Amino acid sequence: MCGIAGMVQPGRDPGELRETAARMAALLAHRGPDGSGVLADGPAALAHRRLTVIDPATGAQPMTDPTGRYSIVFNGEIYNYRELRERLRAEGLAFATASDTEVILNAYARHGSACLDLLDGMFAFAVWDGREKTLFAARDRLGKKPFYYHHGGGLFAFASELEALRAAVPGLSLDPSSVAAFLCRKCVPCPATIYAGAAKLPPGCCLTWRAGEPRVRPYWTPPEPGEAPRDPGEAGERLRELLGAAVRKRLVSDVPLGAFLSGGLDSTVVAALMARESTGPARTFSIGFREPSYDETPFARAAAEFAGTRHSVRVLDAASCAGMVREVAAGFDEPLADPSIVPTSLLSAFAREEVTVALSGDGADELFGGYEHLPACVWAGRLALGGAPVLAALRGLEALLPVSRGYVSPRHVLDRFRQAVAAPEERRLPRLLMAFAPEALEHVLLQPPGPDHDPLGAVEPGPGSALDRDLRHYLTRYLPDYILTKVDRCSMRHGLEVRSPFLDTAVVEFAARLPASFKMPGARRKRFMKQALGRWMPPVVRRRGKRGFLMPVAGWLAGSLGDLLRGQASPERLRRQGLFRPEALERLLREHESGAVDRREELWTFLVLQLWLESRGV
Repeated sequence: MCGIAGMVQPGRDPGELRETAARMAALLAHRGPDGSGVLADGPAALAHRRLTVIDPATGAQPMTDPTGRYSIVFNGEIYNYRELRERLRAEGLAFATASDTEVILNAYARHGSACLDLLDGMFAFAVWDGREKTLFAARDRLGKKPFYYHHGGGLFAFASELEALRAAVPGLSLDPSSVAAFLCRKCVPCPATIYAGAAKLPPGCCLTWRAGEPRVRPYWTPPEPGEAPRDPGEAGERLRELLGAAVRKRLVSDVPLGAFLSGGLDSTVVAALMARESTGPARTFSIGFREPSYDETPFARAAAEFAGTRHSVRVLDAASCAGMVREVAAGFDEPLADPSIVPTSLLSAFAREEVTVALSGDGADELFGGYEHLPACVWAGRLALGGAPVLAALRGLEALLPVSRGYVSPRHVLDRFRQAVAAPEERRLPRLLMAFAPEALEHVLLQPPGPDHDPLGAVEPGPGSALDRDLRHYLTRYLPDYILTKVDRCSMRHGLEVRSPFLDTAVVEFAARLPASFKMPGARRKRFMKQALGRWMPPVVRRRGKRGFLMPVAGWLAGSLGDLLRGQASPERLRRQGLFRPEALERLLREHESGAVDRREELWTFLVLQLWLESRGV
């Protein structure tokens, strides 16, 4: 697990290329604290920062094959590298190391871009072909590992994070369309970035740079849902086999390994399987809070006792965590308004004190229907048939509900639901997930997006039911753009590698083929998963509902973060910045502070963006 960077610029001095690549790598030191390397070859330079997990003695990068033709920089883990190495040996290829990096390098040398079909893991890598003067790059199927790039003015540059990319392309400026999309979606959707002139390589895609031009193409997409299995028992047995194998593969490590354990269904299953497969005591880690409504440690302890792990808990004062908001928000290479960035960063730092690799339960919600917005979309579709009278009744009920700054605000929830009922089918899920409504940007931004730009987006058309399409949206958009970005940046900020068994390719493809009606009969969340994997959960965990890894943002914004928020929304700052209308932000602040309207989503998203911009001098 590492940080990678590089560039190709014909005609530039090789010494300058090497120096720039070294500066890029230095900005990725947190991703790879154990070593660094730079290689220059003709018009190309590759750079690497290493977090040692596999083959600490001989796995240094950049790595070049014995012929000197191919050189690679790689970030990630290839779980089937041992089996693939034996296959390549049988094909006549020799190996000088025990690393998965050399497996990718030899696989590309023998099979070209078709090597991607052979790789099972999480990865972003780039291979320079010194003879043909081409660069080949790829990102894993679901986007667990990042890959940013820039092309223009005779330069192609890439990096694991945007700040490193800016070392090669210092003139990058904010993209107004991306700012608008962030305010609606709480993240910058792929392939865009917060900067004009920079892009993300989409998940499941590869890129070939040749003769000054990059070409991007997909090499994998999730399979479409098919017919439901006739025997749920056999389907459950198959899932247990696949998930067990996925955990076993992710226990291969030359450094200490553990797991995150929140006490939810997903992390509990992963911890139980890890403990079953481990030769020694398995390690698990949880963050707890003194505020009972946000504390999950009783469930985590029950799960740890059930699985038999050696469990460690660090209890925090949620209010004191507010002091970390500025630091954590500014630490992302582009803004991300997930309130759990603070506890996820704290959990990563806590686990890194004892282990270098941690397993997580990420992906189960997207595959098996764990989000409350999914049944909400189903009900919104049914109520939409009632037309205007239903919307009027919902509006009347909304006025009767209280505004709360707790974990859930009933009026806020119903407001989002009413908007989903009024929206077209493909817009219902985005409406439920949004921060700012797209129409609100007309009042908030000095330069709102034009009619040709859709800042909120829509669920893409596809086979199956509306619920099938919503699940696919979660898997292909929400997961990589939001969840996996958060996990990668928070963990790698502390030099921790996170592995997700539920996102194993075989598990994903199996789950994607199951129709939503099978996984969520009657729109009941995770019904199939609970039945199939219930043996690995204690009853107290199996019975509990889903809880997000959240912080008391609504209360913070009106309390401990109030002065910070007011400072970021001051008319002087906003006029100097030239992005927002001061009067619009003042209205949102008054509504939230008075308790008239719950504006947690909008104000938290605004605050994260402002703190990020401030750290970049904007």
